[in-house]
Amino acid sequence: MKSKFNLQAVSFLALCFALTACEKKFDPAQGAPPPAEVINNGNGGVVTVDHAEQFPVVAADKVEAAAELNVTGSVNPDIAREVPVISLASGRVVDIKARLDDNVKKGQLLLKVQSPDITNAYDTYLKAANDELLARKAYVRAKDLYDHGAISLGTLEQAQDTEDDAKADLRAAEQQLDTLGVKKDNPLSIVPVYSPISGVIVAQYVTYAAAAGVTYLGSSTLFTVADISVVWVICDVYENDISKLQLGQTARIRLNAYPDRILTGRISDIGPVLDPTIRTAKVRIEVPNPGILKLGMFVTATFVGRTLESYAVVPSSAILHLHDRDWVFIPAGGKKFKRVEVTAGNILPGNRQQILSGISPGQQVVSNVLQLENQVETQ
Repeated sequence: MKSKFNLQAVSFLALCFALTACEKKFDPAQGAPPPAEVINNGNGGVVTVDHAEQFPVVAADKVEAAAELNVTGSVNPDIAREVPVISLASGRVVDIKARLDDNVKKGQLLLKVQSPDITNAYDTYLKAANDELLARKAYVRAKDLYDHGAISLGTLEQAQDTEDDAKADLRAAEQQLDTLGVKKDNPLSIVPVYSPISGVIVAQYVTYAAAAGVTYLGSSTLFTVADISVVWVICDVYENDISKLQLGQTARIRLNAYPDRILTGRISDIGPVLDPTIRTAKVRIEVPNPGILKLGMFVTATFVGRTLESYAVVPSSAILHLHDRDWVFIPAGGKKFKRVEVTAGNILPGNRQQILSGISPGQQVVSNVLQLENQVETQ
């Protein structure tokens, strides 16, 4: 028990020494300059320096440019270009020629289904063909008898009606074979299934030896093929910004995966219903795909307004990037500079940058913020 008490006492003393060491004040005799004093003030801080003349300031220029709205979105398929691959014949998959994410061409063989529906359809066709042949012979005989006055006109018309019904049944049986993809002169129990369009297989619902068709699978859809030569970019736009958009308006699309590539699209729909939780509307942009857009990608869409607005322009060196936010320093009187948060816009020629909000044209800012960066305490 005594040993445990001594151990606790030693630990307590060690902690006290550590806290004392942490509270040591800076000794000016060591020769290093004292740190700048930072006074919290609003959205930034006030930095006090010894020699304000060492931090030259410049007046922000003025530029007129169209207002821009940046929103995030994702790449989605055009639902009008998504086509299901179906099998009207129910049975078992005996061969698969394509897989999920494969690029396929229109008319390309995707799979084969062995189906008892073929046997039933061909049996119906043979019976219809036999019935039509018999009805046609009966009609020919009836017509000959009527021409010789052996039967009445009503009997001839009845024979003709029987022949017409037999022809209709035969045509229906032939169309059923065509629908199932079976040739009536060479019937097989294997049904080939082809791609209806060129595109990418974005969904697969069957595997080898699996059931196919409504009877066994519960659905006739085997694959979904999407033509992604043109895609949709779906964005969420806040209620207050909807008035800045209109149908047909151009949008610049920047990809997170390819930051150096800028694509162009047009607004094709502005959703009529707002999300009641976050107060946003879905905005759809149609974008031609040069081959790099993949479904599900995150993008940034920039909409350019039709009216010009005035913005401040400062040297790029005047902007401090800190904690994913942008700041500039403005004179605050005497030896003080105030840190102000801004929203940076486009980079302009001459190593200058547009400021969308935070300061006004003509306002003075420190031209080179790196000289103050080491004296800024992070809030």
